[in-house]
Amino acid sequence: MNFDLDQEHLDLAAAAGEFLAAAGGPAAARAALDGGAGVRPGRAELVKSGYPAITVPEAAGGGGGSLLHLAVVAERAGRVLAGPSLVTYARAAVLLADHPDRLAGLADGSLAVAVVDDDGPVLDAAGADTFLALRDGDLVCGPGTVTVREPIDATRGLGDVALGETVVLARDAADLWQRGERVGRTVLAAEGLGTAARILEIGVEYAKQRQAFGRPIGSYQAIKHMLVDVYVAVEQLRSLVWWAAWAADHAPGELPLAAAAAKAAAATTLDQAAEAVIQVHGGIGFTWEHDAHLYWRRAKVDRFLLGDDVAAFDEVARLAMEVSS
Repeated sequence: MNFDLDQEHLDLAAAAGEFLAAAGGPAAARAALDGGAGVRPGRAELVKSGYPAITVPEAAGGGGGSLLHLAVVAERAGRVLAGPSLVTYARAAVLLADHPDRLAGLADGSLAVAVVDDDGPVLDAAGADTFLALRDGDLVCGPGTVTVREPIDATRGLGDVALGETVVLARDAADLWQRGERVGRTVLAAEGLGTAARILEIGVEYAKQRQAFGRPIGSYQAIKHMLVDVYVAVEQLRSLVWWAAWAADHAPGELPLAAAAAKAAAATTLDQAAEAVIQVHGGIGFTWEHDAHLYWRRAKVDRFLLGDDVAAFDEVARLAMEVSS
């Protein structure tokens, strides 16, 4: 099966890339880390663009598009370290599917949503006013008090959330919650794909320019092989991400394995790429002024979002064994 993108997806990627690059980028991520500015593009500008609501039905003010459409945009968001994350919007669109009023609020920005998991800080908690959580098997919604954490990657808006008074949106919602989590993992992997691909480009550009002993450092095997290894991992991840997004839209039975594989590969590939680009740059790669540490920070945070890579690989092994048996 061909998991490459068609012209519609390529055009969407180009348009989203232009918007996100103009609205944010590594400089904005550094400013947010310094505490001098908010995350860019920010909730208001992102909602205004319409991209977060791609998977929201048109009847609720969204784009009525597929998860693959959203994943294409997420890949571009990852390249420029944009925030807040499209993961949050993707999960919320799944969880609020049977609640058109709240879904419309997600699409028009009147609800600033975050999804609360029990095993770590909440993605995009900073700036959120409405929280979705699974409590005693039920999907609940309500306000909460956020304690923003000292950021490793300020663009992720991580915080601890103490829920206030909630209302039950759905009883026995474990399956719905799990689907939302798998959709979120797919979009997170798409963002990771964009980030890793951009890191690779930065490394290759520098390896072509930097001279050592009269030759570009990219001509030396130690550098060349390191970058090639990253390239192979990125291209493998690309196939997994498009497969997972396609499965969410067309083959839900394949989504559990595809989403777990994409999450696992994204975590390890992004970490590998971030470490490699710092090594390629040598001393300058460790400086605050260079962008390398911003991507390294994203890699270290994303590795543990929606479960770590070890848990994801374990899930891949379990699901693969179930299929084979």
